Amino acid sequence: MTQTRESASAAQPGGSGRGRGKPGYPERIATYNRQVVAELRKVLWPTRNELVTYTIVSVVFVTAMVAFVGVLDFGFTKFVFHVFG
Repeated sequence: MTQTRESASAAQPGGSGRGRGKPGYPERIATYNRQVVAELRKVLWPTRNELVTYTIVSVVFVTAMVAFVGVLDFGFTKFVFHVFG
């Protein structure tokens, strides 16, 4: 069975010349930017009311955790000074 030149080159997946198959750097950046914009259009963005609610909940939670850790730190500090001081 003989192969023609076209079928032999089609059997090689990467091509045979330098720069074939892989787009240039500017084209890859443009493709990446198009894909990012397409994905961002799929995002379900929160409404302003939801955003304010989520922000308030986050700030309250972080403040509560800081207070909790601060109280534990203060208590352990007093305990260590009482035991070793």
